Amino acid sequence: MESLVTWFTIHLSGVISREAIVFIISLMPILELRGGLLAASLLKVPITKAIVLCVVGNILPIPFILLFIKKIFAWMRKFKAFQKLIDWLEEKALSKSDKIGTVEFVGLMLFVGIPIPGTGAWMGSLIAALLDIDFKKAILAELLGIFMATIIMSIVSYGLLGAIIR
Repeated sequence: MESLVTWFTIHLSGVISREAIVFIISLMPILELRGGLLAASLLKVPITKAIVLCVVGNILPIPFILLFIKKIFAWMRKFKAFQKLIDWLEEKALSKSDKIGTVEFVGLMLFVGIPIPGTGAWMGSLIAALLDIDFKKAILAELLGIFMATIIMSIVSYGLLGAIIR
């Protein structure tokens, strides 16, 4: 992930503002808020501004994924070229759904909030949609997860852990 963040920051610097880079990275699957905060720290964006940009960027896709991903997948299945991609995405999401477990709300919140590879709002939204988790429950769990990830990644990205320990 760090190499992707570095690539985007290098190639977009000078083309668009530092803030726009952070926001765009936060919108992207895989990178999301974690990548946005890493980019913000590299680009020396103040932490308060970075948090707002990253949280908004990470939240924005959630309702669209929850509401429309199954319809988009159904439409894409009409084209043979997309069949393997859709099957892979569904398999990937459902294989991670056991991490959410029977306690959907807390499981989804932790899945989104603990910043490890393969987790985050995009995958959490896909899992919630495929498992037909209630929209309001999924939104709230993911928002709380994003705020949890924000705290963790702010400490890691901005070196606040070192400042606290000193």
